[in-house]
Amino acid sequence: MNTTPNPSSILQTAFGFWGSKVLLTAVDVGLFTKLADRRLTGTELGQELQFHPRANPDFFDALVAMKFLDRDGDGSQAKYFNTPEGSMFLDAASPRYIGGILVMLNARLFKFWNDLSEALRTGRPQNEIKHGQKGMFEELYSNLPRLEQFMGAMTGLSRINFEAFAEKFDFSNFRTLCDVGGATGLLSIEVAKRHPHLTCTSFDLPVVEPIAKKHIAAASLASRVGTASGDFFKHALPKADIITMGMILHDWNLEKKMHLIRSAYDALPVGGALVAIEALIDDARRENVQGLLMSLNMLIEFGDAFDYSGADFRRWCGEAGFTRFETIHLAGPSSAAVAYK
Repeated sequence: MNTTPNPSSILQTAFGFWGSKVLLTAVDVGLFTKLADRRLTGTELGQELQFHPRANPDFFDALVAMKFLDRDGDGSQAKYFNTPEGSMFLDAASPRYIGGILVMLNARLFKFWNDLSEALRTGRPQNEIKHGQKGMFEELYSNLPRLEQFMGAMTGLSRINFEAFAEKFDFSNFRTLCDVGGATGLLSIEVAKRHPHLTCTSFDLPVVEPIAKKHIAAASLASRVGTASGDFFKHALPKADIITMGMILHDWNLEKKMHLIRSAYDALPVGGALVAIEALIDDARRENVQGLLMSLNMLIEFGDAFDYSGADFRRWCGEAGFTRFETIHLAGPSSAAVAYK
């Protein structure tokens, strides 16, 4: 067995931002959406994207080599077309589009991560606040059209996990669900679609409520999915048999995490369940790279916010009075951490 150290993984990771920036730029300029179900030469595609001729063929062929685009033939007359994954997840016309989060990564986080070393030294956010601007969420919540656009962009990524949760969790002993920080109502909608015996409530700030109502009505589920509004740090949570928090707990420091967990405990009946859906870090903190990187992203965004492991969740919920726990893997790096009262 050859045990000679090999630098390939070091170099692959070190140069990883090259590939990341190529994909993020392709989404940002709408390449996959422009292609849709067509086949175009590099010259035609470059003209549609208003690229300089120098971009062709390097940019498109890099995407082919990375398996994000496909190409029929070789040379100047070869035609580029979307892969099945590109069509489904990166064409903005697809109902399963996840490009919204990629646009945000390109526009905001790519440059903020350049200051990771400063974040590690200071423990302070490296986002807009550092530069004397309003924080992203403060800015968004003051502008309803932009807020709605942002929430729509986030749904693609959330949908994969919420669909998996709706499929994998055993809802048979429960009748009501409240999704805290429910945004567009997506989690409630996906659960209600699959479980006709459940009544769901999407809870978020008052400014978000009309957005959720619109999405719920579009799904023809207004009879079983309602909305409630309030500030979850100032108001009691609506009572329900299940309380879900999808990518909510990781936004806060430990004190605020514990406040939310205790609020959920108070709102649940005996036998009720609190479900946190996150890129849950593995208990040994050795495997889930995405969960650990997400926690560093919380440092860059908020300073004292952080992601956590299933063991952390069990400990915190045990302190709040919960008695039984389980972890359900959902999709990719994400899992549902469940605590029963």
